[in-house]
Amino acid sequence: MRLSLQALDQYLLSLAAPQLRGIRRFLLEFWFFGVKEARCCLFAGLFFLAVFLVPRAGIAGLPRYDVLLLIALAIQVWMLWAKLETMDELRAICLFHLIGFALEVFKTSSGIKSWSYPDFAYSKVLGVPLFSGFMYAAVGSYMTQAWRLFKLRIEHHPPYWMATLCALLIYANFFTHHYIGDYRWYLAAFALGLYARSTVIFYPMEKARNMPLLLSFVLIGFFIWLAENLSTFFGIWRYPNQLGAWSVVHISKWSAWAMLVIMTFTIIVHLKHIKETVRVPE
Repeated sequence: MRLSLQALDQYLLSLAAPQLRGIRRFLLEFWFFGVKEARCCLFAGLFFLAVFLVPRAGIAGLPRYDVLLLIALAIQVWMLWAKLETMDELRAICLFHLIGFALEVFKTSSGIKSWSYPDFAYSKVLGVPLFSGFMYAAVGSYMTQAWRLFKLRIEHHPPYWMATLCALLIYANFFTHHYIGDYRWYLAAFALGLYARSTVIFYPMEKARNMPLLLSFVLIGFFIWLAENLSTFFGIWRYPNQLGAWSVVHISKWSAWAMLVIMTFTIIVHLKHIKETVRVPE
C-alpha cells in the first residue's frame, strides 16, 4: 500500500502533456486537478468515511465516538509510517488538533452550548470526544498534502507578523464574540486587505496555473461547510436547532469556516519547507 501510494504520488507529480491545447487540455487538467484534490483529502476522506459507516450504536460494545478516535489515530500513524507526512507536518497537525479541541470545549460548555455531542463515550473530556480535534486536523492534513502534490507557491504573501496577528484575532473572535460582539466581518475586511494581492500558483500538470489566494480560502471553507452538513445529518454532533429534526447548517457557518481556513493556512506557511515557497514582498 505504501509503495502504491508513493508510485501514485510520483505519477501525479510528473504529469505532462505539452502537445495538448484548447478544450482537450482544459478537460485533462480539470480531471487531474480533481484526482490530486481527492488524493490530498486522503486523511479527511478516510476519516469522514468512518464517520458515515460506523453505526451510532458503536462496534463490539465500544461507543461510536471511541471507535472514531481509534480509527483517526490509526490513519494518522499509517500516514506517518507510509511517509505521506513528515514529522514536522505531524507536529503542525497536532497543533490543529489542540486548537480545535480547545474551541470545541468552549463551544459545548454549559454557558455557551453552541452545539453538543449527544452520545456517550469513554474518551470524552469536558464533554467533548477526543476524536473531534481530528476534524480540524483534517484541514491541516489536506493543506500539507496539497502543497506537495500541486507544488504550491504563494506570491505577494503579507508580512508574517501581520498574517499571524490576523490569525490570532480570528481565533480569539471565536471565543470573545459571545461576550463583546462578533467582529467577524471586520476581521474579514482585515484579511481582505492583507491578502488582496496574494496569489497561489499551482500545477495540475506541468503548466503553472494561478488563482487569488482569497478565493481558495472561500472554496475550502465551502467544502468544509458541506462536510459539516453531512456530519450533523448523521448525528455526529448537533446544533440547538437540529435537536428536534435535522436542518441545513446555517450559511453563516461558511464564513466561519473560511476564517478558520485562513488561520490554518497561517500555521502551515510557518513550516520550514513550505516557507521556502512563499514570497513576501520587501
